[in-house]
Amino acid sequence: MNGSPPSPSSPAVALSPAWLHRVLDSARTRLGMEVAWMSTFTESAQQIRAATGALDEMHVHEGMEPSLEGSFCVRVLSGQLPPVVTGARRHPGTRDLAVTADLGIGSYVGAPVRSPDGRPVGMLCCVSRDDGAHLDGAAVRTLELLADVIADRLAEPLPVPPADPAGQVREVLAEGAVVTHVQPIVDLETCGTVAYEALARFPDVDGGPARLFSAAAAAGLGVELEELAARAALAVAPRLPAGRPLGVNLSPQALLSPSVTGLLLDHRHLDVSVEVTEHRPVDDYDALERSLRCLREAGIGLTVDDAGAGYASLRHVLRLRPDVIKLDIALVTGLHADPAKRAMVTAMVSFATATGARLVAEGVEEDLEAATLRSLGVEQGQGHLFGRPAPLL
Repeated sequence: MNGSPPSPSSPAVALSPAWLHRVLDSARTRLGMEVAWMSTFTESAQQIRAATGALDEMHVHEGMEPSLEGSFCVRVLSGQLPPVVTGARRHPGTRDLAVTADLGIGSYVGAPVRSPDGRPVGMLCCVSRDDGAHLDGAAVRTLELLADVIADRLAEPLPVPPADPAGQVREVLAEGAVVTHVQPIVDLETCGTVAYEALARFPDVDGGPARLFSAAAAAGLGVELEELAARAALAVAPRLPAGRPLGVNLSPQALLSPSVTGLLLDHRHLDVSVEVTEHRPVDDYDALERSLRCLREAGIGLTVDDAGAGYASLRHVLRLRPDVIKLDIALVTGLHADPAKRAMVTAMVSFATATGARLVAEGVEEDLEAATLRSLGVEQGQGHLFGRPAPLL
C-alpha cells in the first residue's frame, strides 16, 4: 500500500467535502457497514478521495493509493467478482489478495462512478470486518444509486486512466503476442513427469496475464484472448514427450464458442486435455455438458481446476464428471499441519476413487506437503517443488 497523499498534479474532484462525507455516511449506515470511501482511478492505482467510518480500525485513510491490480474494484469491473462479496476471507476470489488481509476485509460492496459517456472512472465502496451475511442485491442497488448521485454532482469529469487496457488486448490479439510456458505434473512416488499444464504469458504487457485477461473480459474480448492462448498451447503440444498430455485452460464461456471447440477438434490427434477454469458463473450447464461431450468423444480429456476452492468448482466436479480433479492450492498449503485440510483431502481421494477420476494436488511447495499427500493416497502433484512454469526448450 502506498499511503502518500495525492500529488499536486492529480486532478481534483470538484465536490464539497462535507457533502461527499454525508453521502458516504449514508452509504455505510444504510448498508450496516464500517467504512465507506469514494476513489478515483489513475493508471495503476485507485486514489481514495474521501472516506468515513472506522478508518483507523480498518487501516484506511483519505489520500491512500491502493493497488488497482490487486483490488476488489478491478475484479468487480471485469466481472471476476460480484459487486457484493461476503465471507471475503474465505471467498476463492478474494482470500489470497493482499488487500483482504491488509484492511481486514470480511465483506465488500462496490459500485462504479461513471463519466457521462459511461466509463468507470472511480468507485464507491463499503467494507466491513464482519462476513456481511445480511448483504444482498438491495445493498448493490443502494450503492449504485448513490454512485450515480456522486457522478451527477461532479462539476468536471473525473480523471480517466491514461492507459487503454482494451487497446492492449486488441494489440496482443492482432500481433499474436503470446508465449506458452509449461509446468510439469509429477507422480508423487517417483517424481517423474506424467503431464504438463500450458500457461499463457504476454511478454510485452505489464501487470501479468491475470490483468490482461481481466481487461479482455471487461472489453468483451475474453473468449478471443483465450482462443489465442489455446492456439499457442496446441502449437507446443507436438514437442512434448509421448504419453505426457498437455492441459489447456479454458473457461466455460470459451468452451461454448464454436471456434474454440472447432480448434480443439482440429487438434484431436494430439494428447491434450481441457482444464475448465471458473471466473464467472455458468449460466447453462446443459449447453456446457453438450460441448464437452463432443470433445470427450473425440478423445480430449477433461480436468476440473481448483476443486475445494468454492461452490463453483465442486459443482463442476459433480456435473461434469471429469477425468482429472485438481485440488486447490488452499487445501494443499500446510496440510501436513492442518487436520481439517487432511480430512478434506481424504474425502476427495475417496470421491475420486469412486468416480474413476485422477487426483492432482496443485501448489505443492514443501517436501512435507508432498509426503502427506502421498500418505493420504494422492498420486500426482504440481507446484514449485517439482518445477516452475517455463518455456519448452
